[in-house]
Amino acid sequence: MHRPHIRTVAVAVAVATAATGLAGTALALPGAGPDSAAAATTAAAAPVVEAARAAAFAHASQTGVGQGDDLRAQDVMLDPEGARHVRFIRTHQGMPVLGGDLVVHLDHGLAYTGVTRAAGHDVEPAATKAKLTPQQAAAKAASVAKGDAGTAHLVVDARGGASALAYQVQVTGSATTEAGGSRTVVVDALTGKVRSNTPDSDEFLSPKLIETLRERGETLNPATDNSPPSSGLTAAGSTAVSYPRTVTGSGSSLFVGTVSLTTTQTARTSFLLKDPTRYGTETRDAKNKLLENFSKGTKITSTTDKWGNGSVSSRTSAAVDAQYGITKTLDFYKKTFGRKGIANNSRGAQAMVHFGNKIANAFWDPTCNCMLYGDGDGTMFKKPLVALDVTGHELTHGVVEATAGLEPTYVDADGNQYGEPGSLNESLADIFGSNVEFYANNPKNPPNYLLGEKLGLAQKFLRRLDHPSLDKLEGTIDYWSSSTYYTEVHAGSGVSSHAYYLLAEGSGKKTIGGVAYNSPTYHGLSVKGIGRTKATAIFYRALTRYMVSTTDFHDARVATLKAAKDLYGASSTEYKTVDRAWAAVNVTAANTPADRH
Repeated sequence: MHRPHIRTVAVAVAVATAATGLAGTALALPGAGPDSAAAATTAAAAPVVEAARAAAFAHASQTGVGQGDDLRAQDVMLDPEGARHVRFIRTHQGMPVLGGDLVVHLDHGLAYTGVTRAAGHDVEPAATKAKLTPQQAAAKAASVAKGDAGTAHLVVDARGGASALAYQVQVTGSATTEAGGSRTVVVDALTGKVRSNTPDSDEFLSPKLIETLRERGETLNPATDNSPPSSGLTAAGSTAVSYPRTVTGSGSSLFVGTVSLTTTQTARTSFLLKDPTRYGTETRDAKNKLLENFSKGTKITSTTDKWGNGSVSSRTSAAVDAQYGITKTLDFYKKTFGRKGIANNSRGAQAMVHFGNKIANAFWDPTCNCMLYGDGDGTMFKKPLVALDVTGHELTHGVVEATAGLEPTYVDADGNQYGEPGSLNESLADIFGSNVEFYANNPKNPPNYLLGEKLGLAQKFLRRLDHPSLDKLEGTIDYWSSSTYYTEVHAGSGVSSHAYYLLAEGSGKKTIGGVAYNSPTYHGLSVKGIGRTKATAIFYRALTRYMVSTTDFHDARVATLKAAKDLYGASSTEYKTVDRAWAAVNVTAANTPADRH
């Protein structure tokens, strides 16, 4: 899930179209993209940011912003109908505030219209002087995460309904994290109590699921496509050319057949698996090392601009799947929402295949800012986890990290994550991961509302959006209840994934693309869908405008209703169907819990 470690914040301006809210133009501010775009965009965004900041302080009783607080813009969103939204991260007395993020909403005249805030309380901690030294906090973090602690930084931890002075420490080489990844540990600066201990990378398969598969004795050995690369896609040698230049090559993948890849030709017979048309998106080979530094990965090259052979006998075959999946994900976000890159900063995505030795997982790693793909452990998982929807799912975690920053509320000793914001994060990754498949529309990987159908599981999929509880491996749930807070995040994701499916396709039996669906509802409430395009527009706008790090399922209902109102109006069929879809998974205004955890 999202990690709350301290990092440089990118700022972007997203402009959506009025018709669907799906497509648009994005410009980058300083620190977020090319210098050439920075000056013009700064001029456009600066008045909006300053108006939103002033409004946040002027409406302190609503925003919770007070003396000693400083607001730094993370996103500026300009809607075609005139609304403006500025996402801020907060510091208090110079210290980052965990759970202090907020979105200030303005009208076309830059007048304040409301706020969406993560912390519903005063973020100022009762005690402002630490009893622990930074060295003591770092030692505590290293002990619990079993790794090498970096520098301890003072923060205000405003999560969980109260604020406390704390230290935040990143621990690398953690023996408690799969593949020795890093963790972010937050230690109370007064008592030394560990307030949170979270892995920095998101893993596609949870520790709980892997243990379940081992107990069942399942072996995953999905079939691969062994068709040879087409000779018609390669760049032929020519005269009077200069290098490097953009060319079109051909890749034979493990899961999606033979595909076209945009690559870089560096000499007459030298090609690099790097896409200049997508901000330099590149896949490299980790050479079975636990690398979290992309620059240390080995560049993948070819003398023919043909890549892979459709089998694991070629190390490049997995790279074809990775590069294809990443570029299709980038294209989906750009063509559908106008989003330029995962962080909307006109920068490419990166990936490393053959990560670690016998790693049976795939990760979105913010430390590396890239995708990491293991090869499988050779026993239970026979092939790399480079399927298209896995990539779409994991890169969406990067999108969520760059926007709402949804976080799990707690992590158990085995690394399993819990809490509704974390479940919502997993759900959005499934929703948009499925949409990547629909966008790619690859006949070797037909689009559907199933996740992980290429993994070779006995139940034929990992999760599904229409009837989540058919996933018996993770125990995914169909409906919200008061116990959902205590549900592992992949299992809990079923609530909002189910609501999305119902919004898009409706309840009951339906066959789409040759796949049979039969979506149940709470108390048999019937829902007539509004279509995938509109449903996706609503969920994306809700994520980017109205969700924050602590958004739970009831908050998500409100966020999607606001998004539907923006796009289609409060009296529209779309708005009413959003409300009905959430009611059909037992999320209503009436059963909103008083204790929001």
